[in-house]
Amino acid sequence: MTGSFKDLKVYQLAFDAAREIFKVSKKFPKEETYSLTDQVRRSSRSVCANLGEGYRKRLYPKHFTSKMTDADGEATETSIWLDFALDCEYIDISTHHSLHEKYQEIGRMLNSMALHPEKFTPKQ
Repeated sequence: MTGSFKDLKVYQLAFDAAREIFKVSKKFPKEETYSLTDQVRRSSRSVCANLGEGYRKRLYPKHFTSKMTDADGEATETSIWLDFALDCEYIDISTHHSLHEKYQEIGRMLNSMALHPEKFTPKQ
């Protein structure tokens, strides 16, 4: 696998999901600015950042795997923050379901990458 991490489907899905979270979180109440709003934005963006970092270190399978599991952890954290947003009625069930499904798919893809780092090693 060659090219940029930005070419990975999982990166594109994660980036789009983070952008969607940014848009919906603009409507969260002001009192959530430094808690839920900040947390869900940071964790969703961290999925992308960990993907990028890990992809650049794919010569080292253990480091790559570690970064993919970090990205998966951030995806899970994002899903949890979305649960809070739903419970507080900051997002509707449809938005929650759509984003939750995206993060489930992202998680499956990241897990597969972590289990098979050899598929991402650059060819010499």
